[in-house]
Amino acid sequence: MATILIADDDVNIRELLKTILENGGFSVREAVDGRDALSKIEGCDCAVIDIMMPNMDGYELCSYLRKYYENLPILMLTAKAELNAKIRGFEIGADDYLTKPFEGDELLMRIKALLRRFKIESSQLIQIGNLQVDRNRFTVSINGVAEDIPRKEFELLFKLAGFPGRTFSRDVLIESVWGHDFDGNERTLDVHIGRLRDRFPEEVYGFKITTVRGLGYRLEVSA
Repeated sequence: MATILIADDDVNIRELLKTILENGGFSVREAVDGRDALSKIEGCDCAVIDIMMPNMDGYELCSYLRKYYENLPILMLTAKAELNAKIRGFEIGADDYLTKPFEGDELLMRIKALLRRFKIESSQLIQIGNLQVDRNRFTVSINGVAEDIPRKEFELLFKLAGFPGRTFSRDVLIESVWGHDFDGNERTLDVHIGRLRDRFPEEVYGFKITTVRGLGYRLEVSA
């Protein structure tokens, strides 16, 4: 069962959305504003967010979620029907935009379409070069032989492998793998990158992790 986060400061809207989504077979979490949403986002499969909220509005929330949760579908649900509002929403990373008032069936249809698009319900398997990375079992495999690797190395590899060719900044990688409260330094990231390079030489596995000077790292597939 997919979990949907609702971020809206209107309790009546939240109750309506909760009823529609639960009747549609989803689990629901509620947040009263953007900051509250950030504390409840982990483990959610989709976010439905209002724009006009106190403390942190929907635009700021959407921008943050897109930066740190690339695979999270985001639906903006708001009374702001102006074209400029929609354009801004899409520019900062919203995947869909629905204005109030809305039909419950249309909301469900759009959410299900987003989940299919992002393959939320599929097994989390990534093939990079000659290596298969399985996030369901936290294993890596070559020629059908699976092995475990240290959890942080796995999370770092999975993050990079999910977007081959995309450059990730050091800050994004550290927050994604070690969390917002990480009190170490960037050397920790460099050490784990070095271990992945030693563990998976390009000539054997068909991919490499490239340093992007002054920014971070990216994974490149050569096979």
